[in-house]
Amino acid sequence: MAARNVASAAAKTGLWNVVSYRLYGLDGVDKVASAVWIEADDDETAIEMAQEKMDGRSLELWQGKRFVARIGLRQDD
Repeated sequence: MAARNVASAAAKTGLWNVVSYRLYGLDGVDKVASAVWIEADDDETAIEMAQEKMDGRSLELWQGKRFVARIGLRQDD
């Protein structure tokens, strides 16, 4: 319901609230190997974008100082 309210408010005002996130690519020992800025409407969308960018490595998603998610490789044991 909150997403509907945001979309409704954006439609009325013509403004969208886009949030900047930092996506960190981790190496084999969980050290930051790369970083990229992404922009998304919300955490869920940012996580989906991060999953598309995985490229065979684990990632951490941050919004400012706030940890959002760790997206790791699935291991079939």
